[in-house]
Parts: sequence; structure tokens; C-alpha cells
Amino acid sequence: MKLKEDLNPMLLLLFHLMVWIYTSITFLPSYLLSWISGPDPGFGGSEEDRARRMKARSVSGSPEGPYRAVSSTKRLVTSMHLGVDTLDKVFEYAAQRFPYRDCLGTREVISEEDERQNNGKVFKKVILGEYRWLSYEETHSAASRLGSGLSSLGQRPKNNIAIFCETRAEWIIAAQACFMYNFPLVTLYSTLGGPAIAHGLNEAQVTHIITSRELLETRLKAILREVPRLQHIIVVDNTPTTWLGYPRGISVHNMSAVQELGAKPENGNSPPIKPLSLKQPLPSDIAVIMYTSGSTGIPKGVMISHSNIIAGITGMAERIPNLSEEDTYIGYLPLAHVLELSAELVCVSHGCRIGYSSPQTLADQSTKIKKGSKGDTSVLQPTLMAAVPEIMDRIYKNVMTKVEEMNHVQRTLFTLAYNYKLEQLAKGYSTPLCDKLVFRKVRSLLGGRTRVLLSGGAPLSAATQRFMNVCFCCPVGQGYGLTETCGAGTISELWDYSTGRVGGPLVCCEIKLKDWVEGGYRSTDKPHPRGEILIGGPNVTMGYYKNQAKNQEDFCVDENGQRWFCTGDIGEFHDDGCLKIIDRKKDLVKLQAGEYVSLGKVEAMLKNCPLVDNICAYANSDETYVIGFVVPNQKQLLALADQYRIRGSWEELCNNKAMEELVLKVITEAALAAQLERFEIPRKIRLSPEPWTPETGLVTDAFKLKRKELKTHYQADIERMYGGK
Repeated sequence: MKLKEDLNPMLLLLFHLMVWIYTSITFLPSYLLSWISGPDPGFGGSEEDRARRMKARSVSGSPEGPYRAVSSTKRLVTSMHLGVDTLDKVFEYAAQRFPYRDCLGTREVISEEDERQNNGKVFKKVILGEYRWLSYEETHSAASRLGSGLSSLGQRPKNNIAIFCETRAEWIIAAQACFMYNFPLVTLYSTLGGPAIAHGLNEAQVTHIITSRELLETRLKAILREVPRLQHIIVVDNTPTTWLGYPRGISVHNMSAVQELGAKPENGNSPPIKPLSLKQPLPSDIAVIMYTSGSTGIPKGVMISHSNIIAGITGMAERIPNLSEEDTYIGYLPLAHVLELSAELVCVSHGCRIGYSSPQTLADQSTKIKKGSKGDTSVLQPTLMAAVPEIMDRIYKNVMTKVEEMNHVQRTLFTLAYNYKLEQLAKGYSTPLCDKLVFRKVRSLLGGRTRVLLSGGAPLSAATQRFMNVCFCCPVGQGYGLTETCGAGTISELWDYSTGRVGGPLVCCEIKLKDWVEGGYRSTDKPHPRGEILIGGPNVTMGYYKNQAKNQEDFCVDENGQRWFCTGDIGEFHDDGCLKIIDRKKDLVKLQAGEYVSLGKVEAMLKNCPLVDNICAYANSDETYVIGFVVPNQKQLLALADQYRIRGSWEELCNNKAMEELVLKVITEAALAAQLERFEIPRKIRLSPEPWTPETGLVTDAFKLKRKELKTHYQADIERMYGGK
């Protein structure tokens, strides 16, 4: 997708003349270099050439598959290193190979202060210092002492222990302690509500929980009486050291105190000697019970074995070229989500350093960073980063808004450079001059050194993916996976700049398509086989914790003993073995007149509209049309209101009938431009003055829509929009 060119003819001529001169000067050296080195199997050739290269093929020869990566058609890969078959061994291997290299980094908090905004709201701002690092050896030792201390507090192997904590270095230290001592780790999102937290802790029969001071005081403390088995709370923060006002039978400890307890000689832990009480896990033992974010109701616990995770991270690592101890990863997504946990374990297995951040401190412009001070990406300068599409969409819209605010000459040069680079990428060429002169400032938003961006958790729009490729000067690997498959399924090759696809199967798994006749998807469809996506392989997890009915519904084992997970997503395989997600069973609604509407497809198309920050499409099978709930972009909505001289506060504008009609008109035009069918376009909308965040309970931590909660929240509006009130 090119940017629109509304350009001065003389400026256009001058730009093309400069490009011609530059191309002429650089052509001969690059031609000679390519002739000497031979064809590049990764980056050479046009986009069409790359698309024709096979990434995966059906090993049965049938259109339904199963499809495997071309390098693993004979055998699926299960581990990175021979004999390293449990997660404690993965970390031990890294600590032995990279003992003195930086492992986990945390920024020092210099000061905090309250800042009053023009609207009267008060925001807490922080000034942060440099990163303080623990080496691999120090991290391994800290985990070992913590595991020994937990054992001294009565935690036993194969008994569940919970972690309810924000993403930070202590999370990984606690996880590694549990892996070493064979304590199955129950993970809970830090944004879950009280009933969901209590459900997870009671279902898993947890007696020990690791948490932060803030979460203990704001979320956990209120439900302690509802979790009768809980005995020990370990707080990762150093202060305070005494805890008062907790129910009888519950002891609260500082993590450092538990580590000191574990380091005592009588507890058999005297590093570097292995703890005497250490009972190493088997590959088949449960490593994690990961509670999902609950987009469809009460969260389910997914049982993940050591061998499951190792297979998954082995498949992911194979798709990241030149992964090494020279890389720096920035961790800020929830570690209770399989994408972040897997990404960090991939990094640990290769000796990378991991610097911690949060969405509120990520960039210089982030909400908690005091104006004039640096965000985490500027200080850390990561080379590797994972992101969910919601965050990438925000970056895209923010940068494009700034482009619109440029003067005519600046905007013209940006547009010319953008479109020129887009053409060069399609031919397989780099653009170092454009990158240095035009895109350096945009690239600096993520620290300036990012070489790989991995997107997962939801589909990434083509516009956003192209923008990231061009402006951040690094490839975006779009991946597809689920908690039930350890986050592993597919990742696109980083040199494949096609959009809308998620790549071929990873080397650890295989994928087949199952006909869904009701939805009209079959493996015999032309030009591409289509159907429900089933993922099989050693990364497919053990099933849902204490939920046999759901296990039988979603998991199956074939005649060869291969375990499969039925994803509920609809996909199609292209000729080169790449998968494209085209629908979801739960998102498909049949209207009264018989037309099928894919709500996810409608949302993906309309989120590209600058006026839309977020949207939830809704349809009732008893009705003839689609409606929508829209979180409008504040800047765009205010500009639209000003254009039509509509006055009022933000809440008043969002509740204004005339504004609804104006936004609906813009959305309808965007929908028609995206070639949506008339019956797919929302006929009525409701504007939401409040953004949807995990804290509101309307989206998951990966920013997926919680349709059930959104329906309940907007029930009165649904009745109004369908009742004609």
C-alpha cells in the first residue's frame, strides 16, 4: 500500500533525478558484490520470486495436509541441544556457556512525582536511571536460592505454586526456581479480576503464591478469605519487611528473605554445589499451568510440560536469523502470556540479555515518562522486540498523524522516500540512504538498533506491517500460535515481505485443515485449500487442567499417536506453503437473510481508518444488519467536530447523535474502499469515550476483544440500535 502522492512536479523530478544518480553510483559495486558472493537464498530476487519458494509442503500430498516446513518433512524437531530436555537444563546450559554475560536488567527509579494535567487529572511520572544487570551466573544462583527457600517453607515437588506479578526480572527468577525444583508454576494475569484470581488459585489448590507489593495490596488482599488453602505469600519487592493485617494462617515474606533462608547450609544449598533437596523434573512433567486471559468467560488453565515448551521455543528460534548472545531483548508484554514467556525463554537459551520495561515507560513519549527524560527503548536500544498488533497499530497511527502535521516539503519527501523504499523492498533491495536520511528519527522511537520485530496475539494489518518494514528498517515476523500450542505454530520468514500471511509451519509442528462444511470452507476449495486449522506436534500441550469435557472437544490423538489441537480458526494454504488466517468459527455470524458475516474481518478492515482506535463489530442472527462499538481517535474526532462546529466535552461529543452519524459516514467510506460487502458494513454505531484496556475488562492482556463482556457492557446500546430507539 503506497502513500498518496500529491506532489509538486519539480520536487518529484528532483527526487527521481537524485534516486537515479544514487542508483547509478551504487549499482556497479552492488552488482559485483552479488556476482562474487552468488545468489542470496534469503534476500535476493523479487517478492514474486520469494513467494514462489516453498516454505512448507503437504507430506501426504493431499490438499488438507498435514503441512510441514521443508526442512522437517521427515521428522519434527523437539529440542535445540542433545540432552537439554527440561527447562532447568536449558537455563543451566546458558549459565555454563555465558556465566558472566548480562542476563536480566532493571532500570533504577531515581524519582517519582505527580503531574497535574490541563483537565485536572493527575498522572504519576517517573525519572529512571540506567539499567542494572544480573549476569547469567547470578540469575542462576538467585533462582537456586529461591527454590531452596520455597522448599524450606513447605513447597513440595509436583505441588502447584502460583505467580501473580507484573513483567519484571523477579518473574523469570521465580519461574526458573520452580523449574529447578519441579514446582508446577500457575500463571495468572496481573489484570484479572478478583473472582478469576480466586478461581485459578482454588482450582489449582495453591498454598504458596509469588506476587508484588502493589498487586498484593490492590487485588490479592481483598480475596484472601476466598482462598482457604493459601498459606505463604512471597513478595518480590524489598520493602516493607513486616506485613500486618493479614488473615490468620497466612504468612507474608520478602523474596530476599526466602532466598537467604534457601542459602543456609542446613537447607543443602551452597552454590555452586547443586542443592541436596533438588529433584529434577522429567520432560513429561508439568512446567506451567497457564491460565488464559478468559476472552470467552472463566479462564482455563492450560497444562504445559517441559518438553512442550522446549519444542515450541526450538521452532521459534529457528525462524530468527543470527540469534546470539550479542542480542538485547526488551520485555514488557505480560509474562503470564505465552508469547512473552516463550520469547524470553528463546532469548535465555541463546545467551541474549533481557531488559525489562512496561507499556507506560516503553518510549520517550510514554504516559509515565517525565517530559524531557528517556524511555526504556532509548536507553536499552534493543535488537529484538515482540509486540501485539494493537501496540503496532498505535505506533503507526501516531507517526502518520505527525506526518500529516509536517509542512508540505517535509511531507512530500517522506511520502517519496516511503514509496521508493516500498518498491525497493519488493525487489529485494535495501535503501541505506533513505534509512539514514529519512527514517532514522522514526527508527529511534524503538532505540534505533531493532533488527527483528515479532508480531503475535492477533492478525496484523497489511498497512501496519508495511509501515513497520519501511519506517523501522527491520523485518516484521508475523506469527500464529495459541497457549494450547505453546505459542508456536507459524512465523513468516523475515525476508518475506508479503502481507496478511503468517508464514509456514515451524519445524516443531505440522498443520492440517479440517473441512468446516457449515461455514463453507473445504480443503477442495479453489484456488487454495481452506478449513479449520489443526496443529499437531510435540509443542501441543497436555490439555486443560481439570476440564476433561473441554479436552475431548479441543484435543485429539490420531492413529499415529500424534496429538492435535483444534484451533477454531479458519485458514488457507498458499502454493508456497504459507498459511493465511481468513476467519474464526466464533466470529462468524449468520444474518437473518442468510449472509455470513466475519466480525473479525470487518474489525480488521475498519481499524485501518484513522478515526478508529478500536472497534467491535456485533451482529444478531435475528437481525438484518451489523452494528458496532467504536473507540474513536481523540485527535481525529476533535478535528471532525471542529470542522462541523459541534461543541462539547469529550464525553458529550461521544454521546452526540450528530457525531455518531458523521463517524458512521467516514467508517462507511473506509469500508467501501476496503471492498467490504454492503451487508458487512455497520449500519449503526456507538462511540465510546473510554479506551478499552485490560484494566476495563473489555479486552484481554493481548488486547483481544472480550465479546461477551463487550456485549454485556453495551447491552442498552444494542437494544437501542436494533430497536430503533
